[in-house]
Parts: sequence; structure tokens; C-alpha cells
Amino acid sequence: MALSESQIPPDAQHYLVCGTEDCKKNCQFYCNDCHHRMCEQCRDKHQKNRKTMNHELVPYKQRKRQLPMQKCKIHPTKDIDLLCEECQIPLCSKCATTKEHRGHVFTDLEMVFTEKCSSCNAEITKIRSYFEPTSQDLKQEIARDVTEIKKIMEGIRKSVKAESDALKNLVDTVTSDKMEQVDKIEHSLLQTLNSQNQEIDDYINYLNDLVRTFYGYLSPSNIEQLTFALKSENLIIRPIPETSKPVPPVFTAGQYSKEDVAKLLGKITVPNIKPGNRKIKSMETVSIRLKPTGKQRKQERQKSDVKQTLSLSSSVTKVREYTLGVDDVFHISLGKSGRLWVSDDDGNIIQIDLQGNQLQKIHTSGISEGCHTLTQDGDLIYTDRDNKVINRITPDNTITEFIKTGDWKPLSIYSSHINGYILVGMKKDGKGKVTRYNKTGEEIQNIQRDNKGQGLYDTPHYITENINGDVCVSDYNKHAVVVVDKSGQHRFSYTGQGSGFTPFGICTDVLGHILVCDVISKTVHLLDQDGQFLSLLLTEQQGVEDPCSVCVDDENNLWVGQDFTNTVTVYKYLQ
Repeated sequence: MALSESQIPPDAQHYLVCGTEDCKKNCQFYCNDCHHRMCEQCRDKHQKNRKTMNHELVPYKQRKRQLPMQKCKIHPTKDIDLLCEECQIPLCSKCATTKEHRGHVFTDLEMVFTEKCSSCNAEITKIRSYFEPTSQDLKQEIARDVTEIKKIMEGIRKSVKAESDALKNLVDTVTSDKMEQVDKIEHSLLQTLNSQNQEIDDYINYLNDLVRTFYGYLSPSNIEQLTFALKSENLIIRPIPETSKPVPPVFTAGQYSKEDVAKLLGKITVPNIKPGNRKIKSMETVSIRLKPTGKQRKQERQKSDVKQTLSLSSSVTKVREYTLGVDDVFHISLGKSGRLWVSDDDGNIIQIDLQGNQLQKIHTSGISEGCHTLTQDGDLIYTDRDNKVINRITPDNTITEFIKTGDWKPLSIYSSHINGYILVGMKKDGKGKVTRYNKTGEEIQNIQRDNKGQGLYDTPHYITENINGDVCVSDYNKHAVVVVDKSGQHRFSYTGQGSGFTPFGICTDVLGHILVCDVISKTVHLLDQDGQFLSLLLTEQQGVEDPCSVCVDDENNLWVGQDFTNTVTVYKYLQ
């Protein structure tokens, strides 16, 4: 159904013909006095005409809407053109003189209509410029969430399948062991019975020989035989050999249930937290975003250009060096207040300022591993492997127990700069895993096996997160950097450059590079986001002797801690 002129949206792409007779040109203007559509040429004529030269001519979209013509039902010769302010009803000029409306205030209905039209146009503009685009943005965000949820759920499916395959393989191994045990028991029992059977056969042969001997005594051929037979001891029959009945094994069925198997296959939980509302931008924010000032545009360009302008420098430059009150530096956590936390090989975690002054000291059972990290709130959280807990220390120096890790020993920990979630590398019975917790310490993900059911980790003693959400782990006993995506799917493992590799401290930078210490070659390896080796960033040529911890600050400088020394050295490697 075609729209009438009054129903055509003000921003619609609609070709409107000039209202002048015999003119078919596109309407661009409107006379509010004549309520007449005009093209540019007709507008010029209208302005030159003495009768209409003082009329109000405006662009068509800014026109005053024409009040619909309607006759009064009480006075059919009169048009309804007034609004009674007291009664709020439209009426004609003659109705205004009646007794019912005596003393009332009246307003020109066309003026009221124009104001309402203006208000409607303003609301339409709000809808088109804010409400509708913001709603479309929310739809896009929901679509991204749908994609992300599908990816996460597919990762969980693969993890469950991997757990199932691993359990099946374990069942097959145990079944094979049980069958081998049954075979051995059967062989032993049959060997005993066969031995008894042979002993009885030998005894029967003995009896047959004895019977033949006795028959010979009955018909002796000479005196000697008779004399031998008369001796009583020659007439004694050996007793039947004693044999024992076998004691077969008994199979006792295992006591298990569906719930027991379900526990072995891991647990799928939905965190018991209230979903956060999607952020709806304010109209003011949208307005600023749509029309930034020159200064704002410059600031936005500078911010977006930081990553684009950074690149690897042709050489690594030593910027500064700090002397600390520790014997060695196995891990570094940088704060935003010009202070840092370092830990040594004896479980000491020390807070110092940039002058090297010790501000605080705590002790934990974590040793040569990435056992502490700073949260987005500035709290230090650290692992206590012996007590299987993670503690939190707030800026006012209050230490509280934050997370219990059950039977698993927590080794390494990292607080995400992306979402504040906490990644923890753990070990139990020669196996390793990475667990993700939310900000409140609730477990939300376990990463343990690849798609083939093989264990990803052994000793995940350093951990970090890349800019794309990848979880990067230095595994001491695997001699590898193991990288999985945020859903827990294995992406790659880096095992060095062929001359032995034992990774220690690990971090990432704003370009997605992975930087990792190798205590075998005593160097710092630089990898790209996909695990490709780029270079040995730091070697003995830069004065590095035993690097074991690395960290990148907000100015893209690399901080390096070493074994057997009480210094932290800062290098510039990006330009």
C-alpha cells in the first residue's frame, strides 16, 4: 500500500514531484504559507512574485505540516481550527463563542499541530540516530556471543570426548592387566593339576608293574624267586599319593555407579553468578562518538596508531638496572604505582620500590616458578603449593585465603589483563592442568588434555595470556611452551631450537609476541603469536647470564630477572 505524503518518513529516499501544475521536477522546497511543494525553479519564481515574496520558504524536510481540513459537526460551514486549552478538544471559531467555552483560552490548532510534528520529527531523529543503531549494535554483540558460546561449547564437547577416550584407554589397559592376571592364575592352577595327574599316572603304572610281579610269584620258576616272594616286605603296596583340590580365584565385581563414572569424566558447571547487563551507550556518548572534536580525533588516532607504529628494534638497548634485596629473581609482577613484587628460590616474595627499598616481605612454599600476579584491582595473589591454596594480599596488607585447589598443588598464576579472570597452573601425581577462575575465585574451566586425549601438561610452572586470549605455559618437564586457545584447544607447542630447551619465565607483549627464558641456552627466545621462532632476543652478548623471569611494562620495556644475581635489568626492544 502506497504512503500518503504525511506518512512518508522525513529521512526516506522518496522522489516527490513539484506541486506546480505541469512541472514534473523534483520537489526540494515548501511554502509554509501556501502549503505548496516546489522545485528550485518554482521557488525562485515564488520569491520574485510580489504577492508571495514574503512567504516562508523552507527545505521540504523542514516544512510545517498542513493541518487536515475538517468541518465542525455542530457548525458544518466552519472549519475546526482552534484548541480549547481547558477542555483539550478541537473546535471551530463559532463553538468558541458558546456558553460551554466562555472565558476559556484557545490556541491556533495549526500551531499546536506544527509543534507536535516538530516533536515527532525530533523523536524520529533520536530513534534513527541512537535507539535503532544502538539496538543493532546489541544484536551484533549477541551474535558474537552466540559464536563465542558455540565455540566454547564445542571446546567442552571435545574436552569431554578426550576425557572419555582417555578413560576408555585406561579401562582397556586395566582390562588387559586383569586378563593377564587371570591367565597367570589359570596357568599356575592347571600346571599343579597336570602335575597331580602325572603323579597318579605314574602310580597306576607302578600298580600294574606290581601286579605282574605278584603273578610271577604265583608260578615261581626256581627256589630263589619263591624265597624272595616269601619275604613280607616285598608284599607291601605303596599308598596312593595325596593330591589337593584346586582353590579357584573369585571375581568380586567393582562397586561403581553412573555418578562415579561421571566424576571421572570431569564436571560441567555453570558459574553461579548473576549475568552482567549489556552496556548500553548513552545518547551523549553516541553523540560525541559520532561527532568527535579535532582534538578527540587526534587522540583516537594516536591511540590506534601505537600498535601500528611499534615494531621490533634492530638492536636491544639496556635502559636501566635495579639492585634488589634478594639473592635471585625467579618471577616479577609489575604494579602501576611504580612498585614491583619479586620472588626468589626460597619462597620469599618481596615488594620493593624503584629505588630498591623493601616495602613488604611474605613467605610461601612456591619456589622457582611464577607463583604470584597482580589483579586488575592491584591486589597480589600468590600460590602456596604445600597447603594447596591461593592467597590474596590487599593494598592495606591484609592476607586472606582466596582459593582452595583441592588435591592439586598450585604452581603458577596469572591475572588476565583482558577480563580479570585468573589462570592457575597445577600439578598432581605427575600430571598437570590449567584451571581458570573468575574474579570471585569460582572455577569456570579446566584445561588438561588435547583432542587425542593426551595430557597437555606435566609441570606448568609459569603461565601468561596473549592478546588474543591464548593461554601460554612454560612446562618444566615437558621442555616446551604449550599454547592453547581460550576454549582450551591445543594450538602448538614450542620445544626450542634443537639444542635442549627448559623454559622458565614467560610473558607476551602488545604485538602478541611470546618471550620466554631458556635456562639451558641461558637466553630469551622471541616467538610470534603462532609459535614461530623469530630470534634469540637476549644472549650473553647483552650481559644476560642466567635469565629466568621476564615481564613487559606499560611502556613496552622488557624487565628481566636472573638466577645467582640480585638485579633486575630493563631493556628496550620495540621501536
